[in-house]
Amino acid sequence: MNHKPWASFLGLANRARKVISGEELVVKEIQRQRVKLVILSEDASENTRKKISDKCTFYRVPLCYVDNRYELGGAIGKGARVVVAITDEGFAQKLKTML
Repeated sequence: MNHKPWASFLGLANRARKVISGEELVVKEIQRQRVKLVILSEDASENTRKKISDKCTFYRVPLCYVDNRYELGGAIGKGARVVVAITDEGFAQKLKTML
């Protein structure tokens, strides 16, 4: 089990069904303006980092970074995840302060 507070809180958001994971799904939801926060792993490919950061900049969505994809995936109870998005304003605000 992970011992980082943000990871536990992200898991809670996931159980509340307020988390989207996967690059294509996240990009689509950013374009639909349903995303309040995007979390990207530091070890994402250069192409993915540019694509996600450009979308976040254009649609004015906050972007935070975590150390690696395994930590991010483990926080939501899945395998390695490079990017996740939070769709709830309350969860997004709290996670921003934690990250």
